[in-house]
Amino acid sequence: MSDLTHQRCLNHMTREAVARCPECSRFFCRECITEHEDKVLCASCLRKRLKGSGQTSRGRQWLYNWAQFLSGLVLIYIVFYYFAQVLLALPTAFHEGTIWQSGWWWQR
Repeated sequence: MSDLTHQRCLNHMTREAVARCPECSRFFCRECITEHEDKVLCASCLRKRLKGSGQTSRGRQWLYNWAQFLSGLVLIYIVFYYFAQVLLALPTAFHEGTIWQSGWWWQR
């Protein structure tokens, strides 16, 4: 195994390498590596990993979005249904009060 102190960054030949990508086994400086899922990866390996995982999760994301939409519609339906049930349960005497007569706002 090569000593890390004598290695140079693949992208920046004037900089010392600080890490080795476990995917491609190349050496990189601090600017060329990133941490992803507790692993230090180079930009190209990270791009490959995210591109491969992104296609499988798009279908799930689409399904998740539709499930959210439908559950929201069901929730709205339930709220309005029970609101209507409360309004229907009001006694008719409530509707025959003076507040509903014409001109109630001018009365003192």
